Amino acid sequence: MDATATATVRLTQYARGGGCACKIPPGELEAVMAAAGLPEPARRPDGELLVGTENGDDAAVVVTPGGTTLVMTTDFFGPVVDDAYDWGRIAAANALSDVYAMGGTPFVAVNLLAWPRESLPMELAAEVLRGGAAIAAEAGCHLAGGHSIDDAEPKYGLAVTGQADPEHLLRNDAGRPGMPLSLTKPLGLGVLNTRHKATGERHPEAVATMTTLNAAASRAALASGAVCATDVTGFGLLGHLYKLARASGVTAVVDPAAVPFLDGAREAVRDGFVSGGTRRNLAWAGPHTRFGAGVSEDERLLLADAQTSGGLLVAGEIPGAPVIGHLAPRGEHAVIAG
Repeated sequence: MDATATATVRLTQYARGGGCACKIPPGELEAVMAAAGLPEPARRPDGELLVGTENGDDAAVVVTPGGTTLVMTTDFFGPVVDDAYDWGRIAAANALSDVYAMGGTPFVAVNLLAWPRESLPMELAAEVLRGGAAIAAEAGCHLAGGHSIDDAEPKYGLAVTGQADPEHLLRNDAGRPGMPLSLTKPLGLGVLNTRHKATGERHPEAVATMTTLNAAASRAALASGAVCATDVTGFGLLGHLYKLARASGVTAVVDPAAVPFLDGAREAVRDGFVSGGTRRNLAWAGPHTRFGAGVSEDERLLLADAQTSGGLLVAGEIPGAPVIGHLAPRGEHAVIAG
């Protein structure tokens, strides 16, 4: 396939969903994890698992016998935009984000690639990998090899190992009443990506947001003395707030008027470009949330919007990030919005 033909391929038409909106619904995932009986953190002679599956945090953290603290994660998904290079950059930034959300620094990553060889040209796969390599280089993270399979649906992401200071981790169970809540990227990525998939309309601001690393936000959070954070991805702001509040034993209070949104996000919701993942997020977090009388259904959907490569949600104030609420003593609801 020549370059002109390759440029006309709409990659999003080869994906059933969009980016992190394809996550298994959080309630179903927790049931599966419970049924699997995965081990809790334990002291072992070959190292100590500091963060495991107990609170659904962003990555695993383990201390090796030599005293090095490693942060490990993986993330991959189908095309969220039609441009192959941009998709590679977005997927890589999203995978690296879990390390930043724990207060770590990515050190080495490997590629994860699924590709329908008979229906999509390998030139596009090369562009995806090139995009991932560009973001890894920007992050100062080694990218070495990986694994690929022939699959009916294209998927791409990274498995990432980072390093961290065990005394300065960012965890989702370390929130305490009185801490402010800061959000480092605007919401609306999910609805804009859904619009792009349906219409082909490009949203450069959304692409720029998704390809921005959370490295500076993570460093700023640590410099401010923050100990509690998570990133806002497929479970939406409400879902990740609920997980943080539940893990920390607090209530998260959010002012919807203070939450930043990308240009066009409200119009996308109004026009019906809402993913199934977003609606599932609202169905899961909604029963644990008390909405103010003035919070419309559209605003609720935006607060639950499934983000791809979203920002950090930090229990603390950091420069340049709006404060959208605070943590309060645990009450009847885990989240209060409005």
